Amino acid sequence: MKTIMDSASLHRTVIRLSHEIEERNEGLEHVVLIGVKRGGEVIARRISEYFFKSQGAKVPCGGIDIGMTRDDLVSEYFVPDAVKNQLGFDITDKKVVLCDDILHTGRSAVAAIEAIFQLGRPRRIQLLVLIDRGGREVPVRADYVGRNVPTSRTEYVNVFLKELGAEEDSLSISKEKLC
Repeated sequence: MKTIMDSASLHRTVIRLSHEIEERNEGLEHVVLIGVKRGGEVIARRISEYFFKSQGAKVPCGGIDIGMTRDDLVSEYFVPDAVKNQLGFDITDKKVVLCDDILHTGRSAVAAIEAIFQLGRPRRIQLLVLIDRGGREVPVRADYVGRNVPTSRTEYVNVFLKELGAEEDSLSISKEKLC
């Protein structure tokens, strides 16, 4: 197992990505953060907390479940538990920053975008990922990338976050899925 981000580098990455969001959107007005459950939601919340601590800005933040919009998970044999996405804020005409931990095939990002459109019609959707590992199967590109880490199909990027029960934040590459 090879560590690609430890706790300190993950923290620095979240701060850098926060600044990139603010710069690209010329401020935080009309910006909302939506994280793909589970890891993406943690990242979205950390960014929202950073904006509040550093500037006092309250950027709306929520998480979405993409189980019902995944093309590769829903079949006649397996139907995930239906979870109705409710953010607690309106996304109509907002600049949505969609947060996820890993971008690989692009299918999760497509599913998340479909789930977002079920909630409203945003002005713009931007994609933020901690790790872009390549290997696209659909034409998806992240607007904000923590780190590009090309991997083979036989490798896994494991994301360990304190909010999800890890002892310490870290991201690693291994030949087996550890989380």
